[in-house]
Amino acid sequence: MSSFILLIHCPDKAGIISKVTSFIFNRKGNIVYIDQYVDVENSIFVMRLECEFLDATNIDSLKQAFSEELAVPYQMFWRIYSAEAKLRMGIFVSKYDHCLYDLLGRHKAGELPVDIPLIISNHEYLRSTAEKFDIPFYHVPITKNNKPEAEKRHLELLRQEKIDFFVLARYMQIIPDGLIEAYPNRIINIHHSFLPAFAGAKPYHSAYKRGVKIIGATSHYVTAQLDEGPIIEQDITRISHTHSIKDLILKGRDLEKVVLARAIKLHIDRKTLVYNNKTIVFI
Repeated sequence: MSSFILLIHCPDKAGIISKVTSFIFNRKGNIVYIDQYVDVENSIFVMRLECEFLDATNIDSLKQAFSEELAVPYQMFWRIYSAEAKLRMGIFVSKYDHCLYDLLGRHKAGELPVDIPLIISNHEYLRSTAEKFDIPFYHVPITKNNKPEAEKRHLELLRQEKIDFFVLARYMQIIPDGLIEAYPNRIINIHHSFLPAFAGAKPYHSAYKRGVKIIGATSHYVTAQLDEGPIIEQDITRISHTHSIKDLILKGRDLEKVVLARAIKLHIDRKTLVYNNKTIVFI
């Protein structure tokens, strides 16, 4: 049996669902999940579909037929993925370890069904953590003078390990355009607030001074516009005047771990679709 996931967005027209489901039926496929949404303001149709074929079906032949029969006539932006394929995820970190430990723990427990071939860092601090989980660790230092060389090394490592997407688990460096272009909508970041509030190196200190009543975390895809990429997942926790800065930091780190893990799971399950710098998330 072959299982596939289909993601589509295109100009909204009558008959798209009928055409797509007929395409699956005519190839003796069975639809096990379908969800669709129409962005009325922009007249955009969005769909996620999961299907199975009892006979082994080649994904390349399926893609070619779908392109000719439906994608071109309906001006679709689309992707077909094998549901059985396991993605290869890279992790970038700096000094903070809470997100890294959480991801590696979830991965070891089977909650994140991916392969993790490498961890890349601009510091040596977390090498021992990578070694505890038997994951290769690469130290790529970054200075004002070596950024082009560092970017080249990053690309070499990612291509060498055939990385499908990578995660910034509190990686405290700006991602260069070359990496973003090589991995569009395949770089997931965790941000320590609801964007764009309280930007900077000490967000919880700023939140404390403002007397906020909630703090949050945001996970998003990375784009060339800093912290303005399509948002995947967000969450909050309530606080009061009784909480100290240390309390805010601890609560914030808990949020960061949970929100990042949720965003990665949504990406792995092919439940995110990006258009116009906006993310549609299928639940």
